[in-house]
Amino acid sequence: MNVRTLGREGLSVSALGLGCMGMSDFYSGRDDQESIRTLYRAFDLGVSFLDTADMYGVGRNEELVGRAVKGRRNDIIIATKFGNVRSSDGRMLGINGRPEYVKAACDASLLRLGVDHIDLYYQHRVDPNTPIEETVGAMADLVQAGKVRFLGLSEAGAGTIRRAHQVHPISALQTEYSLWSRDVEDEILPVCRELGIGFVPYSPLGRGFLTGQIRAFEDLAEDDYRRNSPRFQGENFNKNLELVERIKEIAAEQEVQPSQLALAWLLAQGEDIVPIPGTKRIKYLEENAGALAIRLSDDELERINEAAPKGSAAGTRYPEQGMRSVSL
Repeated sequence: MNVRTLGREGLSVSALGLGCMGMSDFYSGRDDQESIRTLYRAFDLGVSFLDTADMYGVGRNEELVGRAVKGRRNDIIIATKFGNVRSSDGRMLGINGRPEYVKAACDASLLRLGVDHIDLYYQHRVDPNTPIEETVGAMADLVQAGKVRFLGLSEAGAGTIRRAHQVHPISALQTEYSLWSRDVEDEILPVCRELGIGFVPYSPLGRGFLTGQIRAFEDLAEDDYRRNSPRFQGENFNKNLELVERIKEIAAEQEVQPSQLALAWLLAQGEDIVPIPGTKRIKYLEENAGALAIRLSDDELERINEAAPKGSAAGTRYPEQGMRSVSL
């Protein structure tokens, strides 16, 4: 497994991470034992950068990751997040970036994970009611206390990133980035590169759409949260399917899977890019890891760019409420 570095402070991680959210929440068909087996297989493949959050499964996902890393802690980089607050029954209660909450959330995550430190601690969403300087100041206190090694932000705007970085070095920004979500190329990614902040794309396969395996809205289970996404609905779905067909055509010529082509394109955008495709199945984990062996020529990259140009996806990334919490 290749290694990439996030931030100027030198956080080394596997070039491909593993998003663990779907193992505990938002998608149907959850099976903890299958997820644990997938995590073990990831470790065997050298995928050692795990991404979780306290909101995933209302803490259950952190507990699952904690079970998997027992006896392997020194070989694994754990990233988790705070800020999206949910009730015990899963209802969203809002965003909290107040200093006292930051520290309490960290202690709770450490307990669920069963570890004495978190390698990369993100603010999951920016709290519009708390100055970013106060939130990051509290996060910096956690570094000073030895509870956290490196700091990150998720879905923050360019101005917020700059202000946060002045308080304490930010090692990584986690934001959606894929062949159908390229808006970060305008301002967010350039700011990260100016400041030496690594970039961690989540949903690098467009929530599974870019795999080419979702052919109709009805393919999504009744409890699958993607049914609420504008990109999966109505005419947007059909237009996005056309984009996927173009990617599938190029992938077939390369004799690779569409998912592998999409990840290879993302990996080729820079050594500071570390995608975290999520899966709970060994088959797809192994398929995703295969993207690391693909080397795309300049001509091939240009053809992919033409097939999926910036702004080509139909519909917003989240429903209206969700879009109000990004790029703040």
